[in-house]
Amino acid sequence: MNIVLLGSGNVATQLGRAFKLAGQDIVQVWSRDIEHARELADNLAATAISDFDYLDRKADLYIISVKDEAINELARELKVSNKLIVHTSGSTGIDVLEGSSSKYGVLYPLQTFSKTKVVDFRQIPFAIEGNTPEVTSTIHAIADRLSERVIELSSEQRKSLHIAAVFACNFSNHLYALGQELMKEQNLDFDLLRPLIAETAAKVQSNDPLKMQTGPASRGDQETVDAHLDLLKNNPEIQDIYKKLSQSIVNLQERSKG
Repeated sequence: MNIVLLGSGNVATQLGRAFKLAGQDIVQVWSRDIEHARELADNLAATAISDFDYLDRKADLYIISVKDEAINELARELKVSNKLIVHTSGSTGIDVLEGSSSKYGVLYPLQTFSKTKVVDFRQIPFAIEGNTPEVTSTIHAIADRLSERVIELSSEQRKSLHIAAVFACNFSNHLYALGQELMKEQNLDFDLLRPLIAETAAKVQSNDPLKMQTGPASRGDQETVDAHLDLLKNNPEIQDIYKKLSQSIVNLQERSKG
């Protein structure tokens, strides 16, 4: 299968490598910045382009992997008639590709990526969608080459999945960063928290996260909650986050009972 990658960021980089390892040919890498395109293309034995005049229009698959806000414009520029086009966004609907081809869909890998860290694609869930049952089946077969966990979702389902991922990944990482700030204020090393973070992450792999909830808010220890809030009085932003998250823990536990 011949593939054109449209984008040169984290997701495009990792997908390109994964498809290459799966025996597929990456024939071109496009980016508006030719140097970015060239950097990835060189690693994939592909041709770098920054101008659609040089686009290979005989490829089997065109993967749009750019910032969400750029997908619509890029799809309008692309237009490859009856060739398969997919985007990799979790929060963008399939309809953004309508008109760019008669065959289009979504190939969304649910994972956080960086250019340098190698990931095991076999364990990464892929949420897919096609504009017709036949296209969906084709995308499913393509995703099967990379992952053991392929699921067909509607655009609305995928958006909900993406929001859940923001809570589980992006927000939790931000909380690590806030915890690091608090540690620095007392000249404490963030390494002290790493075993706790690792154990919490390990537990949730095989248990219901609601049932694994611990901490003062979970056990109704208002005295400790108040003491923490007092310690945070000089940092009202973090104090407010602490207060809202503590109340959210209480609220979720109450809803689960009834």
